[in-house]
Amino acid sequence: MGTMKAPRGKIPLSIIAVLFCVFAFMALLYTERLSFLSSGSIFKFRPCAARYKMSKTDNKRSVNKQIDYAADDRFEFDPEECDIGHGKWVFNRSIKPLYSDRTCPYVDRQVSCVKNGRNDSDYRHWQWRPDDCMLPRFNPDIALKKLQGKRLMFVGDSLQRGQWQSFVCLVEHIIPKSQKSMKRGRVHSVFRAKEYNATIEFYWAPFLVESNSDERIVGDPKKRILRVDSIAKHAKHWVDVDILVFNTYVWWMSGLKIKSLWGSFANGEEGSEELEAPVSYRIGLKTWANWVDSTIDPNTTRVFFTTMSPTHQRSEDWGNKNGIKCFNETKPILNKWHWGSGSDRRMMNVVASVVEKMKVPVTFINITQLSEYRIDAHSSIYTELQGQLLTDEQKADPLHNADCIHWCLPGVPDTWNQILFALL
Repeated sequence: MGTMKAPRGKIPLSIIAVLFCVFAFMALLYTERLSFLSSGSIFKFRPCAARYKMSKTDNKRSVNKQIDYAADDRFEFDPEECDIGHGKWVFNRSIKPLYSDRTCPYVDRQVSCVKNGRNDSDYRHWQWRPDDCMLPRFNPDIALKKLQGKRLMFVGDSLQRGQWQSFVCLVEHIIPKSQKSMKRGRVHSVFRAKEYNATIEFYWAPFLVESNSDERIVGDPKKRILRVDSIAKHAKHWVDVDILVFNTYVWWMSGLKIKSLWGSFANGEEGSEELEAPVSYRIGLKTWANWVDSTIDPNTTRVFFTTMSPTHQRSEDWGNKNGIKCFNETKPILNKWHWGSGSDRRMMNVVASVVEKMKVPVTFINITQLSEYRIDAHSSIYTELQGQLLTDEQKADPLHNADCIHWCLPGVPDTWNQILFALL
């Protein structure tokens, strides 16, 4: 009998088995390669600061379901990872201010825009949403519990006073009338929450260092003189405060050289020297930094610094060539990374470089970029001038009378305090 031949066109099973094993081995190697790459740095994305902690059951249930980040407490805010300054303003009619300038008795008339006749209200319903995290909502009850037995003091200029008033208004409405008090002073004002044994204070020091404009304001920038190496007169009021929130910027931005005095001169103020604003600013901030480093115990006191609050004096900055400063603006700038002439990067760099060298940790309340967009939220013509509300004639001249420095309350400073609340 002859040898049996394999049918033509058919591959023996042994060869098929070998080929199968080869392909299986190659597939395994390929899979392992992909697994290795996907676990490596080039495919591994760092989770954002709003880290989402889900169980497998939650994960199955959430498929094709939109997550409400703000309402979901499984999102953690991590100040070490969240870049608060990068984000966008989102209009949300359902988000209502916790107070109004009619309900909170502590809002200065200068920033009581609704009481002063402002009719549009959209500026109160914009919510700041960082790109990589979700800011926790301001909770007055939790805020007061964080302040239990403590002193919180805002130190700086009228913009810092606005932030102070905002914070007071955000919490005072939940405190019974008999359990709160306010003592206003020319330099030092104190709101007391008796039930919590807490105070929320404001100390007026527009340059932080001493000047001839500390108590009686010198309106003419040419006549202002700063003692850039002297701070003790103010700083003695900051001792034993648990939480200090500083700011200083807009008073340095007169556009003129600043008369600066340091050391001891036989001819007194005549010994001052005119310095460029960033130079004088650096000397003044170093004086402040030296005081903080030599006086503050970081184990008992936290130090914050509110970054510069932008002004909106040139409508050309945001492309409105026919506009008049911030007058009649009703929406934020939506162009991301907008930066106008009212924010000086040189001054910002001075703050960063000085704070970087300090021993005592300073936490920035980074408000500059987010506030840059808010051309719609200034007090504009709904304000007062030299203690008097603007007349109709003055309102008709926004070029000379619109206030594009200060902010309506409620408004943007509430967001600054939302950030502070998250950082406390």
